Amino acid sequence: MADLKERLLPPKPASAVNLRDLSYRPSASGRQPLQGVDVSSLKKRGQGLRSWIRVDASGNSQVIEVDKFTLMHRCDLPARDLRLLDPLFVYPSTILGREKAIVVNLEQIRCIITADEVWLLNSLDSYVLQYVAELQRRLQASGAAEVWQSDGAELSRRRGSRNFDNIYGNTSPDYLPFEFKALEVALEAACTFLDSQAAELEIEAYPLLDELTSKISTLILERVRRLKSRLVALTRRVQKVRDEIEQLMDDDGDMAEMYLTEKKSRMDSSFYGDLSLMGYQSNDGAVSFSAPVSPVSSPSDSRKLEKSLSITRSRHESMRSSESVKESVEELEMLLEAYFVVIDSTLNKLTSLKEYIDDTEDFINIQLDNVRNQLIQFELLLTTATFVVAIFGVVAGIFGMNFEIPMFDDPGAFKWVLMITGVTGIVIFFSFLWFFKYRRLMPL
Repeated sequence: MADLKERLLPPKPASAVNLRDLSYRPSASGRQPLQGVDVSSLKKRGQGLRSWIRVDASGNSQVIEVDKFTLMHRCDLPARDLRLLDPLFVYPSTILGREKAIVVNLEQIRCIITADEVWLLNSLDSYVLQYVAELQRRLQASGAAEVWQSDGAELSRRRGSRNFDNIYGNTSPDYLPFEFKALEVALEAACTFLDSQAAELEIEAYPLLDELTSKISTLILERVRRLKSRLVALTRRVQKVRDEIEQLMDDDGDMAEMYLTEKKSRMDSSFYGDLSLMGYQSNDGAVSFSAPVSPVSSPSDSRKLEKSLSITRSRHESMRSSESVKESVEELEMLLEAYFVVIDSTLNKLTSLKEYIDDTEDFINIQLDNVRNQLIQFELLLTTATFVVAIFGVVAGIFGMNFEIPMFDDPGAFKWVLMITGVTGIVIFFSFLWFFKYRRLMPL
């Protein structure tokens, strides 16, 4: 069977793949994952090669330099899907289900998940290394369970069911298919990264906003402006991941397309069925040559038998596929729903923080409006006082003209003019204050 799979797999050209590290590096050995990775080999533009981290179903990892066309042929992906993983371009978070692979672009995690391996863009980012280490840990921890699950799957296929999990209703993550385990670790890494960024933003934002309410300054306002820009950008990223998960949960066809192990097992079973049918035809042909059977009736009987077998097999496969699609959709839907709750909680945190910033801005605007109103009131009082003082200037201007009247000869005339002018100014000033209070222009 191993020889048959080797013949079915596409050949690996020596010019396209450079195995720099043939020895697997399991994380259970106590060494750091991907220790000793050459940074200069992350991308070689001249040769068209890119450094990838390959993790197989056993949890073993190796760094491989492979070109784009070889990876497209191996994973059966179009060029536009690989373009989503290019770090030179900025694409929103995306999860795409293809015929033989799942393309995942979630924040720093950019990988291709197949039924038995994961191709991850080589990077020195801590979250990428944590993703590889966590995936290796889970795969190696569930190694014994995988052996039991494979034996149980063979026996359950003979009994007409998919696996033992459906018999006993076991939905533990240890018994998920390989692609779901890799997808779960990617979702967990993305949700953890976004949640940590949201927590850091909260820690920085709340004290700064409280300080702004007590003291308004240009420096603090500039810091709040930058913080709000980061909040808007992070909210868009979280919203995109949430929308992507919600879109997958709403489309059963896309979720069924992501069940790679099930499709691979059906392809293997149909392939072995065709081999057995070819063996039957070869045996039937040998009998027809040796026995005196009519040459006209023998091919027609074989074609009828082949047609009946193909119809029966197609009906059986369609019934099994419909049942398995429903079950796999339920498994994947529960997996996506769990991380949808996590990312929705992160989005709620950011929404609450944005509302708190908006409330703080409203409070600051109210304070500024209050100060502006106080300045207007003070300006109104100064204008009224200036008008009263101007009365003295008018009186002084009148009596300063060059003419003579008998009042100028009276020694007490100046005192009476000053007293009458002062009383008139005071009366006019308080009349204005009463008018302001009557019209509610000033809280007096």
